[in-house]
Amino acid sequence: MADEVHQLTRAFSGLGGLGVDEPTMVSALARWRQQPEKRSGFRKSFPGFFKSHGDIDRCEEGYMLHLAAEFARFKNLMVLWAMHPWERDARLAHHVLHQAHPAAIVVEVACTRSAEELLGARRAYQALFHHSLEEDVAYCARDKPYCNLLVGLVSAYRYEGPRVNDEVARAEAKALGVAVRSAGGVAGKLLENDEVVRILTTRSKPHLVETFKYYKEMHGKHIEEDLGKDETLQETVLCLAAPAKYFSQVMEAGLTDGADHHAKDGLTRVAVTRSDADMDEIRAAYQEQFGAKLEEAVAAKAHGHYRDALLSLIGGK
Repeated sequence: MADEVHQLTRAFSGLGGLGVDEPTMVSALARWRQQPEKRSGFRKSFPGFFKSHGDIDRCEEGYMLHLAAEFARFKNLMVLWAMHPWERDARLAHHVLHQAHPAAIVVEVACTRSAEELLGARRAYQALFHHSLEEDVAYCARDKPYCNLLVGLVSAYRYEGPRVNDEVARAEAKALGVAVRSAGGVAGKLLENDEVVRILTTRSKPHLVETFKYYKEMHGKHIEEDLGKDETLQETVLCLAAPAKYFSQVMEAGLTDGADHHAKDGLTRVAVTRSDADMDEIRAAYQEQFGAKLEEAVAAKAHGHYRDALLSLIGGK
């Protein structure tokens, strides 16, 4: 009895909040049918979910909301997976633009998609919401220091060929260094620099990789190390020049004990949106940064059908 209760408690608890163990729950329905005393014992052994109120063990409202969110993770993953990628990106961007901190996912969509994919997302956005993505970004971020950067990023149609002008890349690395020194570590100041915004929002990704390489040669640091507290700039640089590293960090944040719901949603989002793109590179980047296999980390932290779906998307077997 004690082992059965323990298993069911683990199934309900989500153990870190990445899905619930649906098969164990279903098994308990069959095993405990017409055994109300077992259910009573389960309630009394699970004070996080139930509190004694007179003659009943009442469900706690907060935990019911938590449990509903964990059940929904698999559903949300499947809905995102089934959507056309352009619609998916449009809906992701629209959703976060109405939250308190919209920058990260907008940066992700704008900087890690190809020129055609971003254009498709912009078209889908107009069809779905009867506004352009650019105008909604400009309005929703109008009071934020990163507004001009975000508008430039979502408006871009970057050259995707391999050609890079080394002289220009070197000159722009120097210009970025001047801007960093002028900012003096003051948060937000780099975002006000028109030259920084121009370089990041117009140059091709191969060009930016070369520019950042020259920056390190000139200044002895990766550029993201010099961006201080400008989180939006750090995300932009990583998404443009090292997307696999960025995505592996998003997934690790979602797997960390105590992760909030935004971080957990990020795990779902990356698994779905990158499964057909660069998941091999993300797995390699994850192992390099965190010293573990991504699929093993997911198997240890996630639960139930949600875990199985994540592992199917991540692959690596």
